[in-house]
Amino acid sequence: MRPSDDLVLFRRAPSSLRRLPLKEFAHTLRDAVAGGRGFHCLITDDSELRRLNRRFLGADYATDVLSFPAADANGSLGEVAISAARAAAQAREFGHSRLDEIRILMLHGVLHLTGMDHQTDRGEMARAESRWRKKLKLPAGLIARVRS
Repeated sequence: MRPSDDLVLFRRAPSSLRRLPLKEFAHTLRDAVAGGRGFHCLITDDSELRRLNRRFLGADYATDVLSFPAADANGSLGEVAISAARAAAQAREFGHSRLDEIRILMLHGVLHLTGMDHQTDRGEMARAESRWRKKLKLPAGLIARVRS
C-alpha cells in the first residue's frame, strides 16, 4: 500500500490497536463491497463520535459508528467514523475481538455509504450485511444482533 492509498485515519485510538489489518480490511471493502469506490474511515474515541453525532444528527451521545455519504457522486463514497471504545465494549459483550468488532462496524458503515438503510429497506441491508459478513468471515453483524 502506498501512503496515498490509506483509507483509515487513527485519531485518539488506542496505541494497542493493530492498524495494518484494519487498513487492509478497508481496501478489501473498497474493492469488494464498494465496487472500487473509495471512502475514508476515522477510528477515534467516544468524545469524537459524540461530537459528530451531536453536530450532524442532533443526538448528544457517543455511538459506535456514523456514516456520512459524499454529496459528489463522482468521487469518494463518503466517510465513516468509528469509536474504538464502543467497539471494545461491544466486542466484550458479544465475545469476539475488538479488531473484528471494528471490521463489523466498518462494513456496516460502508453499506450505508453505498445507499443502504436498514431502517427503511425492508431487510435488504440486513441480508447484504449477512452475506458480506459470511464472505469476510466476521461474527454476527449489527443488524443481526439487534434483531436477536
